[in-house]
Amino acid sequence: MDRRTMLRTGVSACAALLLAISVSGQSKGAPAKKALEAEFKAMINGYCAAWSTLNPDNAAKYYAKDADLVFFDIAPLKYNGWAEYKPGVIKAFTGAMSSGKLTPNDDLKVTQRGSVVWTTYTLHLSAQPKAGGPAIEAECRHTAIWEKRGGKWLIVHEHLSAPLPG
Repeated sequence: MDRRTMLRTGVSACAALLLAISVSGQSKGAPAKKALEAEFKAMINGYCAAWSTLNPDNAAKYYAKDADLVFFDIAPLKYNGWAEYKPGVIKAFTGAMSSGKLTPNDDLKVTQRGSVVWTTYTLHLSAQPKAGGPAIEAECRHTAIWEKRGGKWLIVHEHLSAPLPG
């Protein structure tokens, strides 16, 4: 075999090896990503169901309780830690509603970096004020940063918002 043929054969073999490694890595990563997405889809459904009860105690299990964590909600602007978030949400929203429902849309995106995951999705909010009047219907967006602590995923930062009308 001449030198050119050997070089072409070597380059072809390296390219084939790199392609095989790449495909192998993708096939191993895909099931893990699908499993993570399924795990978070179930958690998001549970999270929405918990908040739909209008009782923050039911949603508490999804949150880390550190005092220095920041949570952004539709109103007011922000809460510092769960100890502030829980009574604030009762005062601003859940305590003023006779019924409520959060329904996640089918656009969940899950991204993981080590023991941290962030999720983004949109959801539909339906609520009936206790004082009467028109029902609230709104499309919202939700971003959460989750950290794995003690084998459990907990929200360490959250941002819930709705677009401005018009």
